[in-house]
Parts: sequence; C-alpha cells; structure tokens
Amino acid sequence: MRSTAARSDASSRAEPARWWQPSSAGDDRVLCTLCPRLCNIGEGQAGFCYSRQNQGGALVSVGYGTANAFIIDPIEKKPLNHFLPGTRVLSFGTAGCNLGCKFCQNWEISKARRDQITNLTCSADDVVRLAVRHDCPSIAFTYNDPVIWAEWMDAVAVRARAAGVRTVAVTAGYVSRSARDGVFANVDAANVDLKAFTDRFYRKLTLSALAPVLETLVWLRADTDVWLELTTLLIEGHNAEDAEIGQLSRWVAQELGPEVPLHFTAFHPDHKMRGQSRTTAATLSRARGIALDAGLAHVYTGNVSDPHGQSTVCAGCGSVVIERDQHRIGEYRLVEGNRCGGCGARLAGQFVAEHPFLNGRSQGVGRYHEARCEYLPFDPSIFTA
Repeated sequence: MRSTAARSDASSRAEPARWWQPSSAGDDRVLCTLCPRLCNIGEGQAGFCYSRQNQGGALVSVGYGTANAFIIDPIEKKPLNHFLPGTRVLSFGTAGCNLGCKFCQNWEISKARRDQITNLTCSADDVVRLAVRHDCPSIAFTYNDPVIWAEWMDAVAVRARAAGVRTVAVTAGYVSRSARDGVFANVDAANVDLKAFTDRFYRKLTLSALAPVLETLVWLRADTDVWLELTTLLIEGHNAEDAEIGQLSRWVAQELGPEVPLHFTAFHPDHKMRGQSRTTAATLSRARGIALDAGLAHVYTGNVSDPHGQSTVCAGCGSVVIERDQHRIGEYRLVEGNRCGGCGARLAGQFVAEHPFLNGRSQGVGRYHEARCEYLPFDPSIFTA
C-alpha cells in the first residue's frame, strides 16, 4: 500500500491519550506507557511512533479520527484464512509506527508523520457505515500498526460491534502489559507479525525486542476471545534458517496450540533492504514442512502463487476444505459454518454461516472466485454518498 505525500487535513483533532503518566523527573515531560518503549516525551515533542505527542503536559493521540486510505481487500490479504474466509474487509490506517523495521513494506506510511501524508477526517460511525454500505462484514486496522492509535481503533471497534460488524487488528503485538487489555478489548481478530524468533533479529532489524511480542501472543490466546493468526516474513540469511523456523514452530504449537494458523510470507526488497534477495517459493515450502512436522495443523505460504500451501485442510481427515491460490478462493467445502463437508470435523476459526460467494461463482467467474482490491475515492463525499 502506498500513500502520496501531501498536507494533512487540518481539521483532524488530537484525542487525549489513555496510557501515560507524568514524568518521574518532575519536569514537563510525560511517560507514554502504551508500548514497551516507554518514551519520555518533552513538551511539543512526539514519541518514537510520531503518533503520540506531549501537548501542554498531557499526552495526546494526534492521528485520532483520520485515515490515509480506505481500501476494500479480500480478508485473505491480511492475511487471515480462518476468519470469515472469502469475504471483503474495509481496510484503513494512519501514519507512524512503534517499530523501526528496516524491511518495512509500507515504510512511506509507517515512517511518516501525520502531516506528511494525505488524510481524511472521519468519525467512528463514518467508518462503520462505509463498511456496511460496501458489504464488508469486517473492518481491518492495518497498513501501519494500530497499537499506536489504539484510542481511535477502539472507538471504531466499539461502534462496529454495536452494528454487527467485526474488526481485525494487523499488528506487531508490541504493546505493554498495562495497556493490552484496553487495546484489544473490542477487537474480534488479530494477525500478529512474529517477525523472527531471535532477539538479535528484533534488535538489529526492527529496533524492538522479542519477549514482549511473545508475552502478547500468549496473553491473546489464553486470556481473550480474539481470533489469532500469525505471520512471519521470511528473509534469507536473517530468519529463514531451518533451526530457527523449527524453534518458532514448536513454540507456537506448545504455547499457543496446534490450531493457531501460521503464515510464512515472502520478502521483497524494500525500504533499507533493497539489496536483499527475494524469498523463494522453495524457502516458504520448506518452512511450511518444518512447521507441519512440529505439530501445527494450519501452515500457509504467502506472497507467492502456491495453491497447495495456501489451501486449508481439515485437521481431521486431511481433505481440502477451502481451496486457495493467493487471495482467490476455489472450492469451498465447509458446512454448518465450520465443519468439514467430508468427515464433519470442526475447523478452528470464525466463519460465515453460508458459502460467502455462491452468487459470484454462479455468474461464471471460473474455478476461482477472484477477490480484487478496491480503492475507494479519497474524498469526504464517500461518507455521505
């Protein structure tokens, strides 16, 4: 996703932040407690993420009530394969990030301040009505990490839940213990980037740490009803070695459970790693095999064409229940919402009650249901049209 540099809409407002406290130094600084960085922010300054600013001795969220794009995606693009498969999701983000990934593939947004990219100002009700109008049963907080705009994410999630629309957080999971209950309180699903399984990778390539992410994952799985899927972007020479993939996969199986889906996706050169080679399909397939051998039931490949590695199989009988090629859906063999049409075994996840695209297939779209991204006009009129 790319955003053109432009002036921000000046009418957007700063929202009082929830997670902060006065600095212990007794000066005009404030301590942001939203994520493990614990930024100590001086008057008029912003934290590492650019999104949280000290204004008059109080912390505010400067991205509240804004969006840098509205795009209708296939839910599989998030990627989520066990959450409303085959449906559309209304996606949007803001600006900034609390990580510093050198391989970031949305760096024009994540490394930008709010006034460096285009923005639309909107209300939570505007976003929910937009989703309903475009037949999207869910809304995704994505493109940059929604943890840094948690107040805005929660406002939309609350209004969405009241309207029967579900919500998805696409996040790195780098959030503090004290904040995570509030951050994820009203979210229905999350895809968390488990970027590697060594603290060296996290420190060197993301400017963060591994341990808080693992804590978040265990908490999400054990103490919430949020549907959880994981994504690891494999980068040759950095996190794609067999031993590390095996350790990561065994940890997921033991600490989160074998039914949690794990996506291995292919890196392409971007941001500060443009000289790095692309990840091959063979590397993804090898990683998938290691994870399956470690006991995981649902392991997927991404950013390549691989019907075998992207289709969902029944954990009971091994038959294909959702056929996929990238974001396209083929045969769909779930019945009663989440049961295998062959053996009747339950598939872990959250599913629609009926086949999500029968009408489209009956109109002759071919073997696969083609799910395309749709960029909505970037104009305030989209909320009233």
